[in-house]
Amino acid sequence: MTAAILPFSAQPPGFDWLDDEPGFDPAVHLQLEMPAVVRTLDEFGYSDDEIASTATRVAATSAFRVLSAEGAAVMLDIARRLERFAQANPRIERSVRSGCHQSRWLRDLCISPDVTEHLCSIYSVDVAPHPITSQLGHLNFAPAEIGSAVDKWHHDTLALDYVMMVADPQVLDGGDFEYFVGTKAEVAVMADRGERPPADRCVSVEWPGPGFAVALHGNMVVHRGGPLHQLGERISMVNGYVATDVRVDDQTRNIDLFHVDEPVTLTREWARYAAWRSRRRLDLLIADMDHADSVAEPFDVVQRLVHATHDVGVAITDLQRTDRPEIHHYEH
Repeated sequence: MTAAILPFSAQPPGFDWLDDEPGFDPAVHLQLEMPAVVRTLDEFGYSDDEIASTATRVAATSAFRVLSAEGAAVMLDIARRLERFAQANPRIERSVRSGCHQSRWLRDLCISPDVTEHLCSIYSVDVAPHPITSQLGHLNFAPAEIGSAVDKWHHDTLALDYVMMVADPQVLDGGDFEYFVGTKAEVAVMADRGERPPADRCVSVEWPGPGFAVALHGNMVVHRGGPLHQLGERISMVNGYVATDVRVDDQTRNIDLFHVDEPVTLTREWARYAAWRSRRRLDLLIADMDHADSVAEPFDVVQRLVHATHDVGVAITDLQRTDRPEIHHYEH
């Protein structure tokens, strides 16, 4: 699966395209390579039962090349042009959301079938670009002050993504991308005690240069963008994916996005994504119920209907909430 599961949304009101962008050309701008190291969730301490309903067993990879030198140069130029739109939220001091509604080049990179197919190979499952478009091409910029983390310790609002270094990481002092080799539950206990993940259980990714990325099981691996020790240009880009197998859990926490995204577009895209998942699950249920040997007790049938419509139910419940829970992270 290399195509989007739903059409890319029309540009919402209030966004304008950048002028004078080059057209995205995979033959020129991509240089896709496989990671040397792929770590799995069991290495992080997750049990088989915890892994069973997730999209993939992959947890995190070493840095691998995505962009050619020319592609990395274009990516950096676009990020610099979008930086003026950076805003703060409780987890990140300066970030840009919905960049794919401002840059056609960034949009075409983020939904590129070539890149998507590459991620399928890395995750060993079929994936597609995330249908909630603010989850594509998210940009993080260095905070204004030394000592402030680029992004606090957290796990992502979505299951699968890659983190790409846009500005040259080789010239930075600090700003490391780090992940904790352990479970979310362990970090939650630490956070309750006012502690943070210990350095001896954290990996600081080694970046050969800009245009390299790491693939993550983002909502299972606790990670952060560390503080700079000297001021410098530190830019990263995050691009999200979903597993196309709807039998696995969605693993998303979309309600957090109301703190950072335009609500009308988010509501529409969340609703259509939840509807797509439930429609696919209902189709599977219909096909199974067509077989005489699949007849089950009424309670079992009800449970299967509940499972099939779960994502729509979550969307209805969360979209009707009048409160907005804080953006989840592990530093308070």
